[in-house]
Amino acid sequence: MTARPRHPRGTERYAKDLLDVATMPQTQVLALLRLASTLKKKQQRGVPHRLLRGKTLGLLFQKPSTRTRVSFEAGMNQLGGHALVLPMSDIQLSRGETVADTARVLSRYLDGIVIRTYDHAIVEEWSTEATMPVINGLTDHSHPCQALSDLLTIQELKGRL
Repeated sequence: MTARPRHPRGTERYAKDLLDVATMPQTQVLALLRLASTLKKKQQRGVPHRLLRGKTLGLLFQKPSTRTRVSFEAGMNQLGGHALVLPMSDIQLSRGETVADTARVLSRYLDGIVIRTYDHAIVEEWSTEATMPVINGLTDHSHPCQALSDLLTIQELKGRL
């Protein structure tokens, strides 16, 4: 089995990972907000949009969360994909396997991974080692998905950022 490419075709201009909104180019933040707004409006109108059909997103949560987990699971389902919860107790990291090894192996099976952990350095290490996109689901440094959600809400309520 071969590893997935670093950048899906057509997305080379953007970073592979979502680690911290503060380090993202403004153009990328605005593009994500436009896409989120479009998909949200389609969902509200009942228009199917299977953008992630056939894709699998891993959810690796060292730090438990109901809202983050459910939002990613529901979002993947609504977009035609599948979310796979990976309990820390079930993966080899809890038995001494390195992040590098785990990231490389899971990159062969998953199309992306959300990591929610206590230490931002762990998410950065996954980003370095994985060939799949890595999404920061919350660390001691940043919560980029919440920041993007907040920006979208501001944009919707104020009509601009």
